[in-house]
Amino acid sequence: MTICLTDNPFENCWIISGTMPFELQPTLTGTLLELRPLRDADCDELYAVASDPGIWEQHPASDRHEKEVFRDFFREAMESGGAFAVIDRASGRIIGSTRYFGYDEPRSEIEIGWTFLARAYWGGVHNGEMKQLMLRHAFEFVNTVIFLVGPRNFRSQRAVEKIGGVRRAGTVVRSGRESVVFEIGKAHAHLSN
Repeated sequence: MTICLTDNPFENCWIISGTMPFELQPTLTGTLLELRPLRDADCDELYAVASDPGIWEQHPASDRHEKEVFRDFFREAMESGGAFAVIDRASGRIIGSTRYFGYDEPRSEIEIGWTFLARAYWGGVHNGEMKQLMLRHAFEFVNTVIFLVGPRNFRSQRAVEKIGGVRRAGTVVRSGRESVVFEIGKAHAHLSN
């Protein structure tokens, strides 16, 4: 549950956690966006956004705009237990998705990833607000947030750097895909107050 007392997404906003060590799907509300748990009923509306091939052109899964490939992605998102629908508060429409994944309590670490937004929302403040909301929540539970990004997905790498991500040395391979790893530590996070 989220309580916000102003329209400023980073002021006077508290997240009330349940009994889990990390609440993977709270509702996070900012000025421009609301992130809420992804629902089965969101599939068609989210696919309308994801069907744009331009979103995926630098992504390792560049065919995710295809309906059947997207349906598998959506199913995995639902099964993850950490996926969000990203809602434009002005229009009430779904404009993308993101998720938490791989909570590692002993390492005090979680991943933010699988993020995409409609191209009309690129290059502005929407991704920054979304990540600020997610980072603020994550740092209530962990000390480090990581981002896995395709080695040739330069657009996403720049976006992670823009929010303060620092690239770790080397790469990792998960599910047959190579990724570079960025991290943001709680002590070094530049969260707006």
